[in-house]
Amino acid sequence: MKQIILPITGAIFFIVLVGLLTQKIQNGKLSFPNNKNTVLSQQSEVKINDLVIPVKIANTDTKRRTGLASHDSLPKEEGMLFKFAQKNVQPPFWMKNMKFAIDIIWIDDGVIVQIDKDVQPPTPNTPDEELTLYAPDQLIDYVLEVNAIFTEENGIKIGDTVNSSSFK
Repeated sequence: MKQIILPITGAIFFIVLVGLLTQKIQNGKLSFPNNKNTVLSQQSEVKINDLVIPVKIANTDTKRRTGLASHDSLPKEEGMLFKFAQKNVQPPFWMKNMKFAIDIIWIDDGVIVQIDKDVQPPTPNTPDEELTLYAPDQLIDYVLEVNAIFTEENGIKIGDTVNSSSFK
């Protein structure tokens, strides 16, 4: 009798489990992790002068803290826009766990007020207390990170106008 009950119980458990998983997949409640950089999926665009830059949005504390560190690279013509809970902030940035160099563009009232060019990633396993902090010299509203040398290649400079629907 025990020899029959155990396989039947296992089969019932398996059928119920498959049914529940199928229902969650059909309802869109189950997602499967992948190895792509999907931490920041919200997309927008930033326009500097006549240049349109597709950007990922970092608009939560977790996304801002992680930034591009979860990425092995950034497509050449793309960036990441950091939105803060309030305007007129002076946030420090670091390159913890970064794998590639970037330009950091500091934006206040739709104008570029500072550019930190060719900011290099730290050597692996650098202790947090030894990481360089990058901060604007004045209060800002947004930060745009792009690949290193992007600002130079595209003639982006302090005083340039920046527009984005994400600024609202």
